[in-house]
Formats: sequence, structure tokens, C-alpha cells
Amino acid sequence: MLSERIFAVAHFADQVVLWILILLSIVSIGMILERFFVLRRISADSQKIRGRVRTALQTHSLDDVEGLSRDVETIEGRALSFALKHVKENGSKGLEEVFNTISLIERPELERYLSFLATVGSNAPYIGLLGTVLGIMKAFNDLAQSTEAGQQTVMAGISLALVATAAGLFVAIPAVVSYNYYQRQVKSILQSLDSVKELCLAYAKRKG
Repeated sequence: MLSERIFAVAHFADQVVLWILILLSIVSIGMILERFFVLRRISADSQKIRGRVRTALQTHSLDDVEGLSRDVETIEGRALSFALKHVKENGSKGLEEVFNTISLIERPELERYLSFLATVGSNAPYIGLLGTVLGIMKAFNDLAQSTEAGQQTVMAGISLALVATAAGLFVAIPAVVSYNYYQRQVKSILQSLDSVKELCLAYAKRKG
């Protein structure tokens, strides 16, 4: 019967679920650490650029745009380098589209692994719940087939089954927290790029 096959699967599938959660935890922690170091460096560079943009606005020195464009280690500097080259060759026409294109190119690199973290964060609890259900099925099936099993045996089986739910939450919570935090960092970096775009547009109009 189908139900008997399901119970047969439940005898080992609950442990498989735990191993899947452990694997997801290891992979997601690696991705979280990788994004932490990469985005921290880019965010620090963006903060410096924002400070220089603020200074340029306060001193009404739009020529500082050329100085910013030499900082090609930053996203903003590379964008300004391309934009100023465009301004010299074509003027201000199409300049905004150049920045929008750069933003579209840089966004996937900034958001690398974030979709995976979002998927893990939203689905790991369900994977853990599946493991718990399978474990409870296994515990009650063992109780039905054993004449000596008592309350302690059933409770021990259920307590072990609940480990899967706890493991699912343990995997999901860091993934969700990291995803939300890194999304805010990416948004801040892209806003910094937008501020540089507006400054470059003002520079191009002044030169024009």
C-alpha cells in the first residue's frame, strides 16, 4: 500500500532532511560571510564618495567630478569615468541613460547570492517542518508495531522529530536577517550612484 511505502520512507527521510538543512546552513553561512566582506568594502567606498559629493555641492565646485572619476576602484568612480568620456564625445545627451545602464550592470554583482539567501530563509522552516512530520510518523509507527513501547518511547521520538523544526528555523533566521541587511546596503550603494549621476548631469550642463 502507498501508506506503508510512505512510512518506510519516513524511517530514514527525517535524517535526510536534517542533513539537507546542515548543508544549506553551511552554504548560506559561506555566502553571508562573502557578501559581508564585499559589501562592507563597497559601502565604505560609497560613503567616502558621498562625502566628496557633499563637499562639492557645498563649495559649488562641480569640477571635483573629474577628480572623482579618477577613483576607478569605486563603482561611482568607474561610472563617472564612462560618463565624462560620453560627455566629451556626445555632450549631455544620453548621459542619464549611461548611468542607468551602469546601475543595471552593477546591481546583479551587488545582489549576488541574495536570491539564494531569500529562498533559504523562506523555505528552510518548511523543510524542517517536513522533517518533524516524518519523524512523528516514524515515532507513532514504531509505537504501533512494538508491544513494549510506552509513553517514554513515543515522547523521545517526538522530541527528536522536533529537532528538524528547530534546525529549519536556525537556518532560516540568519538567512532572512542577512538578506534584509544586505538589501539595504545595496540600496544605499545605488543611491550613492544616483547622487553622482545628478552631480554629473549638473557638470555636463555647466560645460555645455
